[in-house]
Amino acid sequence: MQTVSESPDAFASITIAAPALTLYGMVTDVARMGEWSPEATGASSVPEHLEVGSVFQGHNSRGPVRWTTTCTVRTAEPGVEFSFDVDSGPFPLSRWSYTFEETAAGTIVSERWWDRRDGVQGLAIKLGGQMLIPGSRAEHNAGTMRTTLAQLKRAAEAA
Repeated sequence: MQTVSESPDAFASITIAAPALTLYGMVTDVARMGEWSPEATGASSVPEHLEVGSVFQGHNSRGPVRWTTTCTVRTAEPGVEFSFDVDSGPFPLSRWSYTFEETAAGTIVSERWWDRRDGVQGLAIKLGGQMLIPGSRAEHNAGTMRTTLAQLKRAAEAA
C-alpha cells in the first residue's frame, strides 16, 4: 500500500448538528454519495459491511464524461474515520478521508484528499485530467468537498 503524507492536498470541514455515528453511516453508504457530491455519482459492488480491505466501484461524472474507479477501504472506525484509496486499474489516483469529531456545537466533519498520481504513469493521468479539469485539481477538489459537506449537512439536519 502506498503511503500518503500527513498533510492532504485538499481539505474542507463543516459542523453538522447530528451525531458522529449517524454521519459516519451516511458517508459510508457510498452508493448514496451522488446525493451530496457534484462529481461522485455513487458506487456499486459495495459489500454489506465496509471494513478495512473492502473494495467497491466508485462512479463519477464531469459534464458528459463518466468514469469508474476501484476503491479500497483503508480506515473504517465507526464515528471516527472512514478512508479509502482510489485506483484506475493498476494506477493509484488518490486517497479520500472523512473524520468525525463530536463537539458541543455538533459534529465536525472533515474531508481530505491526497493526490497519489506518481511517476510517469501518474504524469500521463494528470495530463489527461487537465483536459477535463483545467487548473489545479487540489483547488477543484477543495471546492467540490465544500459542496459535498454542505449537502451532507442539509440531508443530515433535515432528517
